[in-house]
Amino acid sequence: MHVDSDGSETHQEKPFEHVPGDKQETLGITGQDLTATGQAAAHPQRADGKLELTEDDAYEKLGYSYPEWKKWMILVIILCIQTSMNSNASMYGFGVDGISERYGVSTTKARLGQFLFLVTYALGCELWAPWSEEFGRWPTQQLSLFLVNIWQIPSALAPNFGTLLVARGLGGLSTAGGSVTLGVIADLYQPEDTGFQYAVAFVILSSVGGAPVGAVIGGFVGQYRSFEWIFWVLLIMGGIVQVLHFFLVPETRTTVLLDREAKKRRKNGEKNIYGPDELKEKRFSGREVARIWWRPFLMFFTEPIVLFLSLLSGFSDSLIFTFLEAFTPVFEQWGFETYQIGLCFLSSVVGYILSYLTYLPVIWHHNKTRKVDPDRLSPESRLWWLLYLAPLLSIGLFGFSWTSLGPPQVHWIAPLIFTTIVGMANYAVYKSSIDYMIAAYGPYAASATGGNDLARDFLAGIAALYSHPFYENVGGEDRHLIYPSTILACLAVAVIIPIYVFYWKGPQIRLKSRFAQELEKGRQARMQKRRSTIGAQGGLGRHVEKV
Repeated sequence: MHVDSDGSETHQEKPFEHVPGDKQETLGITGQDLTATGQAAAHPQRADGKLELTEDDAYEKLGYSYPEWKKWMILVIILCIQTSMNSNASMYGFGVDGISERYGVSTTKARLGQFLFLVTYALGCELWAPWSEEFGRWPTQQLSLFLVNIWQIPSALAPNFGTLLVARGLGGLSTAGGSVTLGVIADLYQPEDTGFQYAVAFVILSSVGGAPVGAVIGGFVGQYRSFEWIFWVLLIMGGIVQVLHFFLVPETRTTVLLDREAKKRRKNGEKNIYGPDELKEKRFSGREVARIWWRPFLMFFTEPIVLFLSLLSGFSDSLIFTFLEAFTPVFEQWGFETYQIGLCFLSSVVGYILSYLTYLPVIWHHNKTRKVDPDRLSPESRLWWLLYLAPLLSIGLFGFSWTSLGPPQVHWIAPLIFTTIVGMANYAVYKSSIDYMIAAYGPYAASATGGNDLARDFLAGIAALYSHPFYENVGGEDRHLIYPSTILACLAVAVIIPIYVFYWKGPQIRLKSRFAQELEKGRQARMQKRRSTIGAQGGLGRHVEKV
C-alpha cells in the first residue's frame, strides 16, 4: 500500500480470497444497504406476485433528489436542533449554586442533574435509532423534541431535589441526538456524492458547538436570573426548533418515502407495487429490535477502531464539561463575572469554526480524487488531516494549564487562545472519527458511530462530577489550577496514539473485523473489475494502481 502526501492511498493488495465454506453472509444487511457492500441486491421472486418498489424506480421522490437549497435548509434546522439539545447539559452548570441553595444539597450532589442527563442521553441516542428507521426521521424527531421540552417543566417547578433528578434523567433519555441526525444525512446524500462529506462536517459543527453555545447563554441566565430560568430558556429554545422542524423539514427516510410512493401508485392502478417496509412480515420483531440496540455496544467492545476512536472522542468532548468547572476559578482571577465567564466559551466555538474551515479544502481534494477513481481513497484517508490537528489537543491543554497563573504574570487572553486550539482538535477528532467509521463500516456505520456517541456523552457525564474536586484538590494552593490541566494534557498524548496506528495499520485491522470484511470485499471486487476492464482496453492496469 502506498500512502500519498495528501492522505490518499493506492492499494496493491490482493482481493479477499474466498474462504472455503464461506457463504458470503451479509450479517442481516438487505436492500439498499446491501448495495453499499458492492454485492447485488436482486429482488427475489415472490410467490404472491407482489413487486417491491426500489430506489431506482422512484429516485426522484427520495431525499437524494431534493434541490441543494432544500437539503441545506434541512441541515441548518438540524444544526439548530442539535444546539438546543446539547445546551441542556452545559447550561445546567450555571444553575448548580442556585440548585444547591434551594434544595439544601451540596454542589457536588447538585451536579448529579448534569451527570444523569448526559448518561441517559448516551443511552437515549441508541434507544431512539431503531425507531427512526422504522417510523421515519420526522415523527421520531418530533416526539423526541416534544418529550425533551415537556421534561423542562418539572425541572423548573420541582418541589424537591429528587423530582429534579428524575426529570433530568427522563429528559436525557428522551433525546434522540446524533443517532437520528447522521441518519438524515444518509437520507439526503449517497456516500459517494460530493456533498456528503460537506454535510457531515457541517452537522458535526453543531454536535460539538451546542455545549459551548449553551454555556454562553447559561452565563447570562446565571448572572441575571434564578436557576429555574435555565429550564425556561431551554424550553423556549426547544419549542422554537420544534416548530421550525414541524413546518420546514419533510420526511427523509428512504424506506418510508418508498412506502408512500407505492401506496400512491396502487391508488393510480398499479395494484402489485409495494414499498420495502410493506413487504416485511414482522416489522417489530422483539429479537430484531434487541439485536439493533445491542449492536452499538457489541461493536464498541469488540472493534478496536470503534473502541479507541470513541474513547478519544469521549475524552475530547468531556473537556468542555471540565472547562465548565475550570473557567470559573481561572477567570475569576481577573475579576470576571458569571456572564463574562460564559462568554469565554466563544473561544471554543471559534476553534470549532476554524477547524471546520480547514477541512473544506481537504474534502474538495478527496471529492476530486474520487471523480477519477471512486475506490482510490481508502477509509484511512479520512484520518489524514487529523494526523496534524490531533496534537493540538495536548498543545492546547498544556498551554491552558500554564497560562492559568492569573495576573500579573499572564493576560486573560492567553488561556482563551489555548482553549481555541483545544477546540480545533476537539472538532477534528469527532469529524474524522465519524467520517472514518462511516467509510470503514458502511451499512454498519450507524452502530459504529452510535458507540462513538455513547462514549462522548457518558465520559462527559463523568467529567461533570469529577471536574470540580479535580480543580479544587489536585496540586498545592498556588498550583491547583495548573496541575489538573497538565494531567489532562499528558493523557491527551496517550489517547491520540491510536490515530496514527489506525492510519498506517487500519487495512490490516479491518481485515480482522467481521463487520468491515463484507464492505472491503465489495470494494476490492470493484477495484479488480476496473483494473481488468482498463487492462483489456489499453493495458493500463498498473498505471491506474499508481494514480
